[in-house]
Amino acid sequence: MKALEFKQIFSFPLFGYTVVVTETVVVSWLAMALIIIVSLCMVRRLAWKPSGPQALLETAVGFLNKFSKDQFGGRSKYLGHYIGSLFLFLFVSNVLPVFSPVAVFGREPSFIIKPPARDINVTAALAIISIVLVLVCGLRAKGLKGWLRHLAYPVPMMIPLNILEYGVRPLSLCLRLFGNILGAFILMHLIEELVPIGVPMIFSLYFDFIDGLIQAAVFAFLSTLYIAEAMEV
Repeated sequence: MKALEFKQIFSFPLFGYTVVVTETVVVSWLAMALIIIVSLCMVRRLAWKPSGPQALLETAVGFLNKFSKDQFGGRSKYLGHYIGSLFLFLFVSNVLPVFSPVAVFGREPSFIIKPPARDINVTAALAIISIVLVLVCGLRAKGLKGWLRHLAYPVPMMIPLNILEYGVRPLSLCLRLFGNILGAFILMHLIEELVPIGVPMIFSLYFDFIDGLIQAAVFAFLSTLYIAEAMEV
């Protein structure tokens, strides 16, 4: 199925190896570039009395700061930025396919925007980053001895299960996001094949916007809970 293919855009040699850049990487770059450009535009002309985009931006930042403060306490100034960036990247990359070129008179466009999260390499990388933060924050908050004691909580026989948890959590984060985004992408592809005019626009409102928002929020929220739990003393 073409929906499951990962098209190679270009490649280049590096230290004797060939680095392949796929459409997943290009769309990820596009999402990051869009976030950076919009952010720079929104903070160009800041005023003491916010209005329009600045008011929206300050409301979003205020919500993120409060949410991070409630979850992370004094460490929110270090972790809040990660959670906000994680959510923005996932949301923007999930929504980008809405603006993908469509087939005209039966001719397929040369480049179709596909959500990066349909590639398990992307979701696995994000899950690994989150679980590494869980480990680092847990060690910083409890110290090595406290962290090792936590592995034996509530009884020493729980040590294998508590260690296993560090493998299950990133796997759960990875597969949940991957499965939901890939499933929605395949459904949209089937709808476009069956009824190419009109109907896909209606379903896109849910599968691209609403489901994209939900999946980004769930991934960011679960990452937050795992990190906050690891820092509990």
